[in-house]
Amino acid sequence: MMTTPHDINRRRELFPTLQAGSYLLSHSLGPVPTTAVDSMRAYLDEWQGHASEDAWSKRWWELSTTIGDLFANLIGASAGTVQVQPNASLALQSVLSCFDFSKPGKNKVVTTSLDFPSMGYVWEAQRGLGANVCIVKSDDDIHLDTQRILEAIDHQTVLVALSHVSYRSSHRVDERAIIRRAHEVDAHVLLDAYQSIGVLAIDAADWDVDFMVGGSIKWLCGGPSCGYLYVRPDLIPKLKPRLTGWIAHRNPFDFSHDAMVYDSSVRRFAQGTPSIPALYSVKPRLEIINQVGVDAIARESRRRTQRIVDFANERGWRLHSPHDVDRRGGSVMIEVGRPFERVKALAKDGVFVDARPGVGLRVSPHFFNTDDEIEQALETIAHHLT
Repeated sequence: MMTTPHDINRRRELFPTLQAGSYLLSHSLGPVPTTAVDSMRAYLDEWQGHASEDAWSKRWWELSTTIGDLFANLIGASAGTVQVQPNASLALQSVLSCFDFSKPGKNKVVTTSLDFPSMGYVWEAQRGLGANVCIVKSDDDIHLDTQRILEAIDHQTVLVALSHVSYRSSHRVDERAIIRRAHEVDAHVLLDAYQSIGVLAIDAADWDVDFMVGGSIKWLCGGPSCGYLYVRPDLIPKLKPRLTGWIAHRNPFDFSHDAMVYDSSVRRFAQGTPSIPALYSVKPRLEIINQVGVDAIARESRRRTQRIVDFANERGWRLHSPHDVDRRGGSVMIEVGRPFERVKALAKDGVFVDARPGVGLRVSPHFFNTDDEIEQALETIAHHLT
C-alpha cells in the first residue's frame, strides 16, 4: 500500500473528466478544468465588446507578461524571465537563432537519443548551417549515462540541449552536473522541461540554467495552447534572436521600417502577434498548479510513482523507466505486449493511460488523483496483464 498522503488540495471539483474513471494521462493531455471553459468564454465576451472598450489596451497586451510570470513561478525563476511562445519547437528555434553555428571550433551541440523527436528534427536542420550535432546514445533506451554526457561536452561545445525528463522512459538527467560542466567550457544549457514542469520541483535560478523550453499541455492540466521560453536574466540583453517579429521591437507601435531595435526585456524573444485565445486557455490552468503548489505536487508524485514501481516489481513486470526515484520523472512505463490493444481495453474499464512504440503503457498519476483510484487502477491493469 501507499505511504501516508501529504496534505494537498486535489481540486477534483474542477475536473468533470475525473467522473469517467482513473485519469492517468497527465504526461500527454491534461483533463480540462471548468475554469478554462469560463476563461475562454471571457475571451469571447471581450472580443465581442472590443468596439466599446479596447480589449488590446485593457487586457490583451499585458497578457503574455502575466502568463510568462505564471510559468516562471513554476520553474523557480524570477518575474520577467519567461516569454510565451507559440510552441516548444519555436521556443527552441528562437534560442538557436541567437547562435552562429558556422564558427569553426565552437559549433558543437550535445543532445541525446531520449529527447522528443521534434528536437531531433530541429537539430538535423541545423547541420546545414554548420552545427556539429553530437547525440549521446542510451544503451538501454531507458537511462542516460551522465558521465558520457559530461565527456561529450568539450571546448568546441556551444550548446547542450536535452530533455530534462524523457517522454520515452521518464528518465531525469542530472541537470546540476551537466550545467556545471557546460559552464566550465563556456557552453550554454537548454533544458526541455515539457515532461517536468508542473510535476517536479524545478529551480531554474539556483541551477543557473541558461534556457528552458516547454509547453502548456501535459502536467499543466490542459490541451495545446502555447509554449514558453525561459532565459537566464543576465543573458536577456546580450542575445539577438534572428527568429523575430514586430512584438520583439522596443517600440512595436511605432511600426518602424528601420533596422530592428530589440526590446530590453525578455519580450525580445517574441515573434509576431500572440495567440490571445491560447493565453486565455492556459491562464486558469497555470493558476491551479500555482495554487496547489509544485513542491506538494512533486512530493505526491514521488510517492505515487514509487508505489507503481513497487507494485510492478512485486508482480515481476518489466519497467521501461528508472527504478531510482531521483532519476525518474512523474511517469512510469510498463512494458507489455500489444500495448495499444491494452490501452483500449483498459479505457473500457475506466483506466485511462496510453502507449508509445517500444515503451509499453505510460502511467502518470497527478495531484487530482486519489490513492484509492490509483490502487484500483493498478489492480485493473494487473487483471488485464494476467
